[in-house]
Amino acid sequence: MKAMVLAAGFGTRLKPLTQVLPKPMFPILGKPVLEHTLAHLARFGIRDITVNLHHLPAAVQGYFGNGETLGIELHYSYEQEILGTAGGILKARKYLDGGPFIVMNSDIITDIDLEKVMAFHQARGSALTMVLTDGEVTGIHDPIELDENDRVVHMPGASSKNMPDTTRPVTFTGVQIIEPEIFDRIPVNQFCGTTKEIYPEMIEDGRRVYGYLHKGYWQDMGTREQYLQVHKEILDGKTTLPASSSTALPEGANIVAPVWIGKDCKISNAATIGPYAVLGKGCVVENGAEIKNTVCWERVRTGENARIESSVLATGVVVLADAEISKESIIP
Repeated sequence: MKAMVLAAGFGTRLKPLTQVLPKPMFPILGKPVLEHTLAHLARFGIRDITVNLHHLPAAVQGYFGNGETLGIELHYSYEQEILGTAGGILKARKYLDGGPFIVMNSDIITDIDLEKVMAFHQARGSALTMVLTDGEVTGIHDPIELDENDRVVHMPGASSKNMPDTTRPVTFTGVQIIEPEIFDRIPVNQFCGTTKEIYPEMIEDGRRVYGYLHKGYWQDMGTREQYLQVHKEILDGKTTLPASSSTALPEGANIVAPVWIGKDCKISNAATIGPYAVLGKGCVVENGAEIKNTVCWERVRTGENARIESSVLATGVVVLADAEISKESIIP
């Protein structure tokens, strides 16, 4: 099976960080979140993968190239004007034709068993299988209604006229398996979404749209708070990602676990790191500085007696001595 990873978006809610780095390249424990997504697909034997691009595309292409280092064959579909999810799928059709394919958001961390999803899709004879999760619907995620047979019977934009009396509200994870018939529904060369345009139309037309309920881990990172939460949950061992630091923890510094510290970091004996601090490669933390519940990308320098919490600092940021930073996203 082939796959497409959606990576063209602007990441507006994560500004100003997305002004210097596209969201798919945001580091999660020293690797871009997109790398974790591609590796997840490859673990299930999915190696023919297309990534759509628009915002800061060179950052993605320059890092991943043709995908050979990850053991995959990577194609890029560049959108001169951003096309939305459905429009992007249609533009990438030449890479996806030939059978059902997976579409997956690039900004999620999950342990979804794709083999089970594929088996579910085939067993139901589904035109579209959406991977869903229980839990409170928050943020930009609108509720989707499942019936007792796991069929999607309602989502925003679809009529409620055929709704059964009993349904179950669930949240879409951004992972789906789609049959090629979708191509004929998408308008050419214009912006078009899936969850508010194409999928409600499929439900109203009586197509077989099913929801696979994922009971494991899933989290997206559309906001700074969610990005920090992903790291917190990884460090707490709630995901399948290894949470151990890539280098030995420095002796003498006050390390308040859990933390993750990348290679070549220099941390003063009088500094306090943690809990829930993540320092990328080459960070420097000077005397008396404190960093907690914060993600520092690479080569961030924190001056003496600075205090940083609940923040994200982009590569190359310099924090002056005695500065106090809380709930901020900072670029150089």
